[in-house]
Amino acid sequence: MVSFLDFEKPVAELEARIAELRATASATAGAVDIDAEVARLQQKADRLLRDTYARLTPWQKTQVARHGDRPHFKHYVAGLFEEFTPLAGDRAFGDDR
Repeated sequence: MVSFLDFEKPVAELEARIAELRATASATAGAVDIDAEVARLQQKADRLLRDTYARLTPWQKTQVARHGDRPHFKHYVAGLFEEFTPLAGDRAFGDDR
């Protein structure tokens, strides 16, 4: 599940509408062709997201940088190394393992 920030609410509403249309289409087993409407809404959501991110305030940029869904260092390390031992402390007493 994607979490949206406050200034991304219009995009979230469009994404919810797209998901609703796709669920309706799969429930009706293709009886209703909504591909054109989904494509139009997806294009509108992409354009709105691009425009929103082009006009971010400094605080909104900070919110994006601190977003909980962004990858952290441990995610990169897990993909790069099989065994990783973080080193911290003074290697004689503190945090080392």
